[in-house]
Amino acid sequence: MWSIGIYTGESPFKLAPAPEARNPVLSWSAVSDVPAAFVADPFMLRVNDNWYLFFEVMNSRSRKGEIGCALSADGLRWRYQQIVLAEPFHLSYPYVFTWQGEHYMIPETLPCKAVRLYKADPFPTNWSCVGTLIKGELADPSIFHFAGRWWLFACATPYQHDTLRLYFAADLLGDWREHPASPIIEGDQRIARPGGRVLVLDDRVIRFTQDCYPIYGTQIRAFEISTLTPTSYREQELPESPILQASGKGWNRSGMHTIDPHLTGSGQWLACVDGVIRE
Repeated sequence: MWSIGIYTGESPFKLAPAPEARNPVLSWSAVSDVPAAFVADPFMLRVNDNWYLFFEVMNSRSRKGEIGCALSADGLRWRYQQIVLAEPFHLSYPYVFTWQGEHYMIPETLPCKAVRLYKADPFPTNWSCVGTLIKGELADPSIFHFAGRWWLFACATPYQHDTLRLYFAADLLGDWREHPASPIIEGDQRIARPGGRVLVLDDRVIRFTQDCYPIYGTQIRAFEISTLTPTSYREQELPESPILQASGKGWNRSGMHTIDPHLTGSGQWLACVDGVIRE
């Protein structure tokens, strides 16, 4: 039983449940257009004067994930809108981002055995596939732009959660190539599977990872990438890590596995997160 909450704090590594939010801000019961078993994998964008939240909706009738959208004026109180992307196959992890004035999404599309790029037209209700970036069965693809290039992390063992691969390209639509140091993580369930938006803070790059030991979706850890070139890679875990953990009670008492932090105009950080109750 996954659901979605809002955290705030002075940094993306020191976050707590937002006092003004009524967590969880979204659960299965908020979904009005399909029968939902749970909601998870939240990502958000601020467009004009509103926040838009995208997330997996597990359709209990079709038994596959679809992408839902919710709307907020302040990032704290959310109103469910509708399913905005459904395919004949399972979708999750709707990693949304903006590039050159256009809005894009890279959801997890495991059954296609490919990483697919979707574009909004119009935003936020209509998304069309505009290309295949990488072929392969890759989970939780997480893209970012840094030092004049595109980079993408993905878990290459979607059911073991223990191998992380890295790809790069000069242009968004390719030609994508695997990094010579990839897989950068192998045989480690604690730090391999991506766990949310990769942050680029000036010259700092931070990746969040799911700790899947002893069970999938246990907590979120954070790593700073100190070297990132087409030939070299180096990272180290931040001293604040893990940054999100099970609360022991309520909607996220058993685990957490996705984070998307954003710096607001007030200098505070606002993050959408998810949490689980396991019986």
